Amino acid sequence: MHKGTILKILDAATRAPSSGNTQPWELFVAGGDALDRLRRAFEERFRKGVPQPRSTGTATMAPGLQKRMDELKAARFASLGIEPEDAAARQAMSERTHQLFGAPTVVYLCMDRTLTAWSIFDIGLLAQSIMLAAQKYGVDSAAAALLISYPDLIPAELEIPEDVWILMGVALGYRDRQHPLNQYRNPRRPLQEVVRLKGLT
Repeated sequence: MHKGTILKILDAATRAPSSGNTQPWELFVAGGDALDRLRRAFEERFRKGVPQPRSTGTATMAPGLQKRMDELKAARFASLGIEPEDAAARQAMSERTHQLFGAPTVVYLCMDRTLTAWSIFDIGLLAQSIMLAAQKYGVDSAAAALLISYPDLIPAELEIPEDVWILMGVALGYRDRQHPLNQYRNPRRPLQEVVRLKGLT
């Protein structure tokens, strides 16, 4: 992907709002040989069954949240024609995703470790702003925790200081519109389940 296009995307995205205009984000962009090395390292770790550390959240989720995640995983495998009992095919698919989706570019969104949850919210705003800006320039994107599933591999490759926390990654590239996974659309919760209205007419 052309460097100029990436810079245009990030220039637009970094106009996202932030708490007190702190603009807490630090962005590290991987492409070319650097990303290829990360891709190989991630895939090797996954094949060896190295556990993926959890950087945020808790060890377990509320049942409703976990149910939606499990349903999504099952539906995605089904879209590829992979049966639940086909462990080898599921493993192969997981290995492919740990090649960082084959994306030519990954933007790693980071912030200073001393910042609070307000700044994590700001990083989320920035992530969506990157994805929206990418669309303007004809670039597809995917924000995924998988992109930082082995966070210890990333700092050395991208020269990220120890006092910077790698929060998430956004892959940038051009999707294969014919691929079954790109035909599948995640179901959304009905609005009446999500929104509570009071005092409105």
